[in-house]
This record gives sequence, structure tokens and C-alpha cells, in this order.
Amino acid sequence: MNDTLIEIRDLAVEFVNGQERHRAVDGVSFDIRRGETLALVGESGSGKSVTAHSILRLLPYPQAQHPSGSIRYGQHDLLSLGEKPMRRLRGNRIAMIFQEPMTSLNPLHAIEKQIGEVLALHKGLTGTAARARTLELLELVGIPDPATRMRALPHELSGGQRQRVMIAMALANEPELLIADEPTTALDVTVQLKILELLKSLQARLGMALLLISHDLNLVRRIAHRVCVMQSGRIVEQAECEQLFTAPQHPYTCQLLGAEPSGAPVAAPAGGETMLQVRDLKVWFATRKGLLRRSTAPIKAVDGVSFSLPKGQTLGIVGESGSGKSTLGLAILRLLHSEGEVDFNGRALHGLSRQAVRPLRREMQVVFQDPYGSLSPRMSIDQIVGEGLRIHGIGTPQAREQTIIQVLEEVGLDPATRHRYPHEFSGGQRQRIAIARALVLRPALILLDEPTSALDRTVQRQVVELLRTLQARHNLTYLFISHDLAVVKALSHQLMVIKHGKVVEQGPAAQVFAAPQHTYTRQLLEAAFVGGYSGPSG
Repeated sequence: MNDTLIEIRDLAVEFVNGQERHRAVDGVSFDIRRGETLALVGESGSGKSVTAHSILRLLPYPQAQHPSGSIRYGQHDLLSLGEKPMRRLRGNRIAMIFQEPMTSLNPLHAIEKQIGEVLALHKGLTGTAARARTLELLELVGIPDPATRMRALPHELSGGQRQRVMIAMALANEPELLIADEPTTALDVTVQLKILELLKSLQARLGMALLLISHDLNLVRRIAHRVCVMQSGRIVEQAECEQLFTAPQHPYTCQLLGAEPSGAPVAAPAGGETMLQVRDLKVWFATRKGLLRRSTAPIKAVDGVSFSLPKGQTLGIVGESGSGKSTLGLAILRLLHSEGEVDFNGRALHGLSRQAVRPLRREMQVVFQDPYGSLSPRMSIDQIVGEGLRIHGIGTPQAREQTIIQVLEEVGLDPATRHRYPHEFSGGQRQRIAIARALVLRPALILLDEPTSALDRTVQRQVVELLRTLQARHNLTYLFISHDLAVVKALSHQLMVIKHGKVVEQGPAAQVFAAPQHTYTRQLLEAAFVGGYSGPSG
């Protein structure tokens, strides 16, 4: 019996723009076997998603073209199959889940309606039968209280729950192949692990094949049977999973495997002068319910947090989404109303008005998670990086220009590109621009809010090394918020673990990583590091 489900041979994909032709995939060949998990790995732009989307013909045709190749499913070549039979195939025999469930789900429709559309289209199920099947699917993917949740809109669910809904929709017709395109990138490590275990158990139960597209090698090693490594549109290596991780053959594979952020944080400066002192900080949000909008118990987003951070050191703040990490960071910078005491560089911020805090803003800067979302698409890089200088009235126009050139060189960008716009840069380059924007004011403290989560591992490593270099050069103090513990470990002198607004563990980072005391900390470490975490059992 032939166990090959999908056979791809010599696949090429070109994108045509006028007279220009860009080849995104070039001569790719591989098989997907029934019931197996095959992973496509590589950096952004390597051709992973374009290859996977070609299977379902989801590319922007006719701008996208296939100069050569075939994708065989049973007796059919999917590249030449008519549109009507192709529509019957999509979501039925071959299904797909995408990277960001919030943009994949319709924000105006309840979960029941969205799953119901799939059932009506492919199974002809409506009414009571569709509702029963929807409940069954939501139970299958582990949604709590599915009878209530099915009436919810996407924004009323957590990130992990939204991804489970996407999986339920994809599994509605029990497909033979599920294509998962970066299914856990936007999720916390503990939620990632739960989604991963869910996919593994569903695959075993339903006997379906899984094509996993990812740049997260920890994820791939946990779930894949075979791995194809892509670089610049070509497959440079394919092998059984364990063989590839233990004995990689191609230099690019070795580069990917060695791209895990590593090394120790910069040596802590002598003296230990305190940069930030926080005492009993609280951020509570009032809530009102019912027709009369009566006050109910407040949401305690940050609940009594205290710490001291010496100048030139990094405090890593970790925890799941909703734990209060980002709220804590914004409250420290006085961007949110809070109670408690915050002393910054010897000055009490908690007693200052908004106007009195404003001159201090140049000493406290922020780098956000999504560099594309935090950079204005209408401003050139020169304008973005120089904006703070203009607002604070620093230097003449000529002096500002020289300062911008200098800071771009510091973050590893060519100053000649400063008149370009954000969309003309890669994700890693955009994050360097965001760092330059913060650095140009020569701040004492930088809040880094998930600054590497949207980046490939190789780019993450480069950004981590850049942050370490800048910290050593300028004696910078960092508040580093992340759910990526490998990155936190490489940068942090101190570690704070937050759950539901409360600190459950804090101390020197090396000590917490080596011997975590709290169960929740151990859970985070086990979820983050491949092969599990071998900490104390007590």
C-alpha cells in the first residue's frame, strides 16, 4: 500500500510585477505521508508558507505563477485541478490553520456561526445537527464550557482559545491533511505546549497528516517525524527529525540550530547604584456589570509588586498573557495610573503630575513587540528616529542629522537608508530602527516589551547581542518583558515571575533558572525548553 498522501515534485513559484519576476520557491520536492508530521523550517522569506499555500492554491493568482512542478494528491495534480473541485477539497480533505487567529476569525460573528459555515458548506449540516457537531468539536479541542463559549465573539476569547477554535474549524470535516502555518508563534510558552499536545493527540485519534510550518526548532523537535529545511526558496536538507537535530549535514541547518539566544548577560557594573525602586505597586481596574452598571470586584492587573533594580542591569519579567507584565511596565513609566511608589534615578515619580513627568520621558524609553505596528508607515526612518530629538528640542537640525546617522550605525543599519520607509525593511531591521528611536535620546532606562517575539531565531540572536552591546557601552538599565525564556536567560541579571498580577518568584536570574522554587516557574521552564526541564522535584 502506498502511504504517500501528497507528492510535490520540482515546484517553482514566481511572483510577477510588470516586467519583474521574483522566484520565491525554486525546484522543491518532498512527500507528505499519511499520518505523519512533516515540518518545513527556515527563516522568514525562505519560501515555507508559499510552498504550503501552493498545495491549496491560496496564492494571489495570476500575480503568482508556477513555471514548473506538480503537487499530486491521489489521481489529481492540484496545480491543474479545476476551481470547482479545488473548492470541494479546501477545508474538506485538506485544511489549514493560520498564524494569527484574531485576523483569521471574523470579529463580527460568533464562534458557532463561523464553525457552522464550514459544516454547512461541506457537510450540509444546519440547525440542531450543526450545533451538536460544533459542541462536539469545541469539546474535542478542549474549550471550557463550550455551550457558552460557542456564543462568544473572537475578542472575548484568549489567544489560546482562539487558536483552538481555528483548529476546531479545520478539523470539522476530519481532513486527511492539516497544514499548520506558525500555529503557536503569538502564544505563551505554556499555551504553545498545550496546543502542541492537542495537535499530537488529535493527529493520533484522527490519523491525519500534519504539515507544520515553523521557525521554532524547539516546537519542531517536540512534534515532527521528518523535517525539511528551506533556504532562499530551496530545500537544502531533509531528514528524520532526531537525525537532523543530532547530526545536521548542511551549514545552514547548523546555523539554524546554533541560533538559539545564548550566552550570559553583560557583567553587572560595580557600585550597584539603584536606578529603579518600586514599592507595593498596584494597578486595579474598576468593573461594572448589569443594567444599572453596578460596581463589582476590581480586576487586579498588578497587585502589590516591589523590587529594586541597580543601574546597568536587566530585570526580566516573565509570565503568561494576562499576567500583568506589560501593565506593570507601563505603570512604572507612569503611562498608566497606579498606586504605590516608584523612585527613578533618585526621584520619586509617584508624586509628580503628568506635566512634571514629561521632561523625564527622554530618560525612559520603550521598544514595543511589533516593530511594524509601532513605526509610522508615513514617516521615513530619519523622521522616526529623529522625532524625539525634535520634541525635546535637542540640537540644531545639522546636529540632529549627525546624531541620527551615529545611532543608526550603532544599531547596525546603513545610514544611507534613512530616507526609506518602514515597509522597505525586514522585521529584524525594523526592530533595530525601533531600538535606534529609543537610543537616540540617550536614556537611562529602556522598557523592552516582547521585542523579539515576532522575529526568527537567527534574527532574535542578533537583536539580543545588539542589546547586550548597547547595555555595556552606555550602562543602560533594561526592563525586559517576555514569554521567551531563552531570550530572557541570555539578557537578564534578575528575574521576576508574575501570575495574575502577583509576583510568585523573584531573585538573581541564574539562581531562579538553576533552582526554581515555585511550581508555576517550573511549569514555564518545562514548557520553554525542549526535552523538558530538569529542575528540583520538590
